Amino acid sequence: MSVSELVNGVLSGKRRELARLISLIENEDPEAAEVLSRLYKNTGKAHVIGITGPPGSGKSSLVTKLTAELRKRNKTIGVVCVDPSSPFTGGALLGDRIRMQEHTLDKDVYVRSMGTRGHLGGLARATSDAVRAIDAFGKDIIFVETVGAGQAEVEIIEIAQTIIVTDVPGSGDDIQAIKAGIMEIADIFVVNKKDLPGADRKVTEINAMLDIDPIERAWRPPVLLTNGRTGEGVLEVIEKIQAHLQFLKESGLLEQKGLQRSRDELHDLMRYKLTRELYQKLEGRPEYEAAIKKIAARKEDPYTVAERLIAEFLFSESR
Repeated sequence: MSVSELVNGVLSGKRRELARLISLIENEDPEAAEVLSRLYKNTGKAHVIGITGPPGSGKSSLVTKLTAELRKRNKTIGVVCVDPSSPFTGGALLGDRIRMQEHTLDKDVYVRSMGTRGHLGGLARATSDAVRAIDAFGKDIIFVETVGAGQAEVEIIEIAQTIIVTDVPGSGDDIQAIKAGIMEIADIFVVNKKDLPGADRKVTEINAMLDIDPIERAWRPPVLLTNGRTGEGVLEVIEKIQAHLQFLKESGLLEQKGLQRSRDELHDLMRYKLTRELYQKLEGRPEYEAAIKKIAARKEDPYTVAERLIAEFLFSESR
């Protein structure tokens, strides 16, 4: 399938072409970059919503219920679910695709699962480009569900405009609630499984954390109770999602987030391409292997060697 066929297929809403493009993105195929380059002017229209939180906090159930309710309002939905990859085989059980089976026959819902392939931070390295592809495909709202790895799972802030952090009763004490990281990035808190004992206490803990937060917030994250299995509380979550998007537009933060995301993406892309090019040029060369042996023998240190190799690389490229 040619680049033009992929571009035209995605823009005309053909699911097969979109699936093919995301596969190329995951496999780091050079053709994917060319397709995305041509699609770029057709992106930036979707509302990207990140769903993150600890494992077992009902992220998939919440996304499923939110999708069902938003479809009643004639919104088209894209869902990117990131699952952990095995450090031994590299494979991943893409379980979220199984959980969202009730939407598989709906042509206005597109669900894509992907493995992290060793990337940390709760997302796959290809997630941002996959979101962009689904955006160009024409979806109104794109949910990005992260792995559920814990408090370091904050990369979602670089992709999403609205971030929902899920939690459940009994997942930790009030000290756990004030820990830095994942609890600081939320625009909306959702305490799921409200039928379990301790749900109200969890809401109180999170609100107490917000009361002592040293960061001045123009938007105070609401703390909502839901039941992802029955759908109870989902309507209120949608109301807060819409209110947050309106707040971003009126405050100018939506434009600021777009600028920051563009800056971060350009920085990450340049770093990735330069690093890959440097590795490809050095790996296997006798002097590179010799340097590694000297470092292992403590005859040289890695800091000096890294500086020297980068300087030599930049000098060779400038000639």
